[in-house]
Amino acid sequence: MKKIPNNPAVPLDEQLCFAIHTSSMAVQRLYKPLLDELGLTYQQYLVLNVLWGQDALTVGAIASRLALESSTLTPILKRLETADLLRRTRNPSNERQVIIELTDQGRAIRQRSGCLGDALLMASGETAEELGRLNRQLIDLRDRIYAQTGTWGSAL
Repeated sequence: MKKIPNNPAVPLDEQLCFAIHTSSMAVQRLYKPLLDELGLTYQQYLVLNVLWGQDALTVGAIASRLALESSTLTPILKRLETADLLRRTRNPSNERQVIIELTDQGRAIRQRSGCLGDALLMASGETAEELGRLNRQLIDLRDRIYAQTGTWGSAL
């Protein structure tokens, strides 16, 4: 990484990191009543999204995809298993690995979760295309930053 220049701090409301952080918090607050109806937390919703994209993943693969430590993910997985949305089993060919698979109920809840995207469209006043463009810009920004830090982005 490059040496940090000795410049004065930018006011908080002008910092991109703060805008991204508070935007994330706003989306989570928008989603909360809808997730409550589904019986999910935001973190549980993210885990299910990973599995809806590809089922039967290791804990490590899910943690990597979400940029989390496995130890942070484990309690989330236990709660999802208790809710009968997924099951955890040891990999028979590698006992150290735990495989996470959706249950029928975990797959079915996907249909009911579409309301979150609808709520974001309505609350933002943006079109799906505009939000898609913003999403691609943020992904590109994230990936360029991770390319410099050599961390999570390399796992995607």
